[in-house]
Amino acid sequence: MSHAAPSPLAAPASPAQSSDRELAARAAQGDAPAFECIMRRHNQLLFRTARSILKSDEETEDALQDAYLRAWRAIGSFRDDAQLSTWLVRIVINEALGRLRRRGAQVIPLDGAAAPGFDEDEPEWAAADDPDKQPERHAMREELRRLMERRIDRLPDAYRTVFMLRAVEEMSVEETAAALALPEATVRTRFFRARSLLREGLSRDIDVAVGDAFSFDGARCDRIVARVLASLADGRESPRP
Repeated sequence: MSHAAPSPLAAPASPAQSSDRELAARAAQGDAPAFECIMRRHNQLLFRTARSILKSDEETEDALQDAYLRAWRAIGSFRDDAQLSTWLVRIVINEALGRLRRRGAQVIPLDGAAAPGFDEDEPEWAAADDPDKQPERHAMREELRRLMERRIDRLPDAYRTVFMLRAVEEMSVEETAAALALPEATVRTRFFRARSLLREGLSRDIDVAVGDAFSFDGARCDRIVARVLASLADGRESPRP
């Protein structure tokens, strides 16, 4: 009686196909390729987190590199019931805040209130938008103006001229109604609707722009990964059990 040959054991999944927990377990055993996959998978999240605290691309890259080395040494303490992304974010935040403290900057706990004296209605940072003091702010205002003009051009004909006279030329309801031979109630309605359409359109534009903000991929991602892997390769860094 013949017997079927035993099925070969399944090969372990490649790092790119592995879950975060599997990668963490492999990294804890000293698997550098698994840790490289962890870095590439979470690089953008962690860069944006540190960048929000340090506000400097160069310092953020340095902080991210140091945070990854801390994570590599401590990966053995990662618990399976936690999210690896959350664990990494905490390490990056601690590294970024530590850098602020070392240079004597005021550090506001992320779970606390805004900085003392901060006024949301007239914030201290509003002065930075003065185009005479900040040429780059002038360029930003020009881009915002072009965006606004494109959105105004997309308004329906019936709303666009009313908005132009009321908002841009700052004509009164009465003046606009007289100029366009429209009832004042119609001017009010069309102006309200035009503003609503502009808000909706600009909100969508902002959502798209926010999603692209502080992107961290390509050469920048490769640079950080290469630096960390070089530190691991020299043998001075190893995971602690």
